[in-house]
Parts: sequence; structure tokens; C-alpha cells
Amino acid sequence: MMHVSFLALTSLELWSEDVPVSVLPDSFLGGSAPCLRSFDLNGVPFPTLPTLLVTSIDLVKLSLWRIPHSGYTSPEELVTCLSSLIKLESFSLGFLSSRSYPNRATRRPVPLIHAVLPVLTFFEFRGVSEYLEDLVAQVHAPRLTEFRIIFFNQLLFNTPRFGQFLSRSEKFQGLNRVNVTFRNWGVVASLPMPTSAANENPGLRFGIRCEELDWQLSSIEQVCASSSPALFSLEHLSIQQLIWTYDKPQLQANIEDTQWLELFQSFSVVKNLYLSNELMPSIMHALNELSGESVTEVLPALQDIFVEGFKPGEHIQEAIKPFIAARQLFGHPVAVHDWKRE
Repeated sequence: MMHVSFLALTSLELWSEDVPVSVLPDSFLGGSAPCLRSFDLNGVPFPTLPTLLVTSIDLVKLSLWRIPHSGYTSPEELVTCLSSLIKLESFSLGFLSSRSYPNRATRRPVPLIHAVLPVLTFFEFRGVSEYLEDLVAQVHAPRLTEFRIIFFNQLLFNTPRFGQFLSRSEKFQGLNRVNVTFRNWGVVASLPMPTSAANENPGLRFGIRCEELDWQLSSIEQVCASSSPALFSLEHLSIQQLIWTYDKPQLQANIEDTQWLELFQSFSVVKNLYLSNELMPSIMHALNELSGESVTEVLPALQDIFVEGFKPGEHIQEAIKPFIAARQLFGHPVAVHDWKRE
């Protein structure tokens, strides 16, 4: 029955929790679904998916999630499909493993925009950074308001096309706050829209799956550095650690001072720095190691530091005092305040 076209079909969901799962055949739906408006494919490989999508020009929601390697579609093929989906409002793309990455021998040396998605507002991605780079280099989504990303663990991250994509999306021009959170499973950077309500989550959110804190810090620094100047307008930076289980505590002893300083290089206009009490000692130790005028070259626009649980006269103040004194000496004073983390 599923080998013939359903001309009136508007919504289709196919989920599988089993691995491996049978591959959908070329003849699925007769290769055509002209009235389809919502398509959700989760854990089901469909290598000839592009053939079906080019006939579904009325799609409003497309979710391709937990894609096995047997269902891999190249960024170029996907962009060709997306170019005809001008009504698409929500797009999710996620792979099961890091095996699904573009062929480096055929990667485009010069990015060309082949797909304009004029009404896309939601975009979600999970996979390797190379795939996202090749995809967003060829896509323009001027009305995008929510972008969620999870990268698999990689040794190196280089994401300049990701930064260029953000620069082309007008809704992301006003971002001025970034919240960096270190968790058990990885690190997450959230950049909320300035006008978003407290119970909403539009904006940019990207995370990297890796467990060791020093790897998390190295990974987030690489993404931030290579995505600039998209992140250069941020004035508020918060750094915190959220650990929900304690069977494998994350030790900060492996973090080198230079790692924090390299992260701060991407945030040259930050005025307000917010620190949770777990990470404050490590961060302030790095800042205290700066000597001479270099103390004003890292976070040069910094005016205020907000520390969770800060009380004048306690040991927290002692950890911050050398940096504050050095900034004062070179004419870049910084004030310290208590931060009540939400």
C-alpha cells in the first residue's frame, strides 16, 4: 500500500527505535507526495528522500532526526531539495553518529547560496560541524529566530560559514548576551533574543558533546573564535557549571589558564561578566596571571563582574582582588557585585 502515491496526504510520521532498521525503498509513496505539509522521519533511513521532497513543495515542517548512516544525504543534495521548499517554517536535521560527514574531497571551496527559505523560523541540527558548514554556506534564512545545534565530539572545530550564516540572518543582529554552561554531557552556549519573554527560548543555542571540562572549554573556544565576527557584539557573558550527578566529578585541575584567556578573546566588547561560584576560582586565577598592560587586553571593555554568592571581606573577594587592582592601575576599573543565578 505504501508503494503508491497518496495525493491527499498532508502529514506523515515514521519513527523507529530499532537499530538497524529496514531502508525505505525507492518506490515509497510512489516517489511523490504533492500535498504533504508535515513530514517527520525519525530513525528511519531513506537514501532516496530527495526524490520525494522535490515533489512536496507545500512542506511547512520537515524533521529528519536520528538518521542512520545508511540514510545519509549529502549537503548538496539536501540544499537542492530545500531550494524548492519556500513555505518551510520548521526544519530539523540530526544524525545518529559522527560517521555522517561530507566527503572532504568533494567539499565546495567557495560557498554559494542555492536555497532561500523566506519564512523559516526554526532550524535544529545535530551532527558534525563540517556538515553544518557545507549546509549553511548554501542557505539563506532571513527570518530565522531559533537555531539549535548539537555538535558531536571532535578534535578540531572550524566554523566560519556558521558565523557568516548568522550574519546574514537579520533576527540575530541584536544578540547581546551569551550564557556558557558546562554540563555532565557537554558544553552549551545560549544566546537569547533581547526581546524574548522569560518562558520562551528563541535565539541561538549550540552545544558540544564531550565530558571532560578541559575538552569542553577547548571546543567552545574553537567554535566561538572561528564563528567571529558574529559574536563580537555581545556585551553580557555568563559562565556557569551545572553538574547533576556526582559519580564522576569534573576536575578543574586539568584546565590551563591560557584556555580561559583564549575563550575571552572572542568577546572583546563584553561589559558584564557573570561567574558561578564553581568556576570563579579557576577563571580568576587565569585573569590574575596577566601582567602589565596585558590585563587590559583581555576583556578590554569589561566594567562589572557579577559573582554568585559574593560578599565583601570573604575569600571570594581575595581571589578577585589582584585583577581588580591591576585594572585600576591601568585606568580600566572594574566593579564586583553579587550575582543571584536564576
